[in-house]
Amino acid sequence: MRDRLVIMAALAIQALCAVFFISDIAFSVLGLRATPIAWQTREIIELGASLGLVLGFVLGAVALHRTHNRREQAEEKLRMASGVFMDILDERFVEWDLTPAERDVALFAIKGMSTAEIAVLRSTSEGTVKAQTNAIYRKAGVSGRPQLLSHFIDDLMGDGLVDRMDGA
Repeated sequence: MRDRLVIMAALAIQALCAVFFISDIAFSVLGLRATPIAWQTREIIELGASLGLVLGFVLGAVALHRTHNRREQAEEKLRMASGVFMDILDERFVEWDLTPAERDVALFAIKGMSTAEIAVLRSTSEGTVKAQTNAIYRKAGVSGRPQLLSHFIDDLMGDGLVDRMDGA
């Protein structure tokens, strides 16, 4: 919220200063100036408008820097969560005593790939993949892919992910 106000302030200052300079040039070109102002006053106004443009630039740079830092922090948290998710997957796969082939199939299934896609990726038949997924579901104590995925979502939504990320 604070950055949004900084960006809005920067844009407002720059817009006002740009309007001043553009209108000044337009008035000069069109000869619309009715009463001339003292050159000292004009210089002070131009100096203020120039400082306003510089201030708007600085505020924009600060907001950009903050946004960049927040994005990097979010990406780091996502990397941590991704790593923790893989740790949870590995723990469950060990707990369920999945074979290496079943682990691959389970991971592809969790990623949302179809039986046909998994078969192509593993260079095996769809029947083999179906047999492996049935073994995975039996070992995990679930009846299908939605329940398997739900199992991991429950792990992530529980305290497990928070505790792991705090300890990381």
